[in-house]
Amino acid sequence: QVQLVESGGGLVPPGGSLRLSCAASTKWFSIYTMAWYRQAPGKQRELVAQTKGDGTTDYAEFVKGRFTISRDNAKRTVYLQMNSLKPDDTAVYYCNRWPDWGPTSWGQGTQVTVSS
Repeated sequence: QVQLVESGGGLVPPGGSLRLSCAASTKWFSIYTMAWYRQAPGKQRELVAQTKGDGTTDYAEFVKGRFTISRDNAKRTVYLQMNSLKPDDTAVYYCNRWPDWGPTSWGQGTQVTVSS
């Protein structure tokens, strides 16, 4: 069972920035496409960004140009740099593989709140 531990969330004003981190326990981290997801209150979880093992990336339209996903395979860690944050970005952010490892694989997530 892979362990995923997210961190870095917080309360920021609109236009602010945060950097999220996610440490994964699997030794095969480098071969997986890793992703960040988010879930806002009352909404389904949605894919935000993903990065393949070679570092190539893809983004949801609603974060393109504002968020940057990256990874450090040696540290088994994936990051999400979030700039120009908007109130609509408020959600719990999770990392997981894409596709995810299953319903029991999700970590506790990290809360991001964008508010003045």
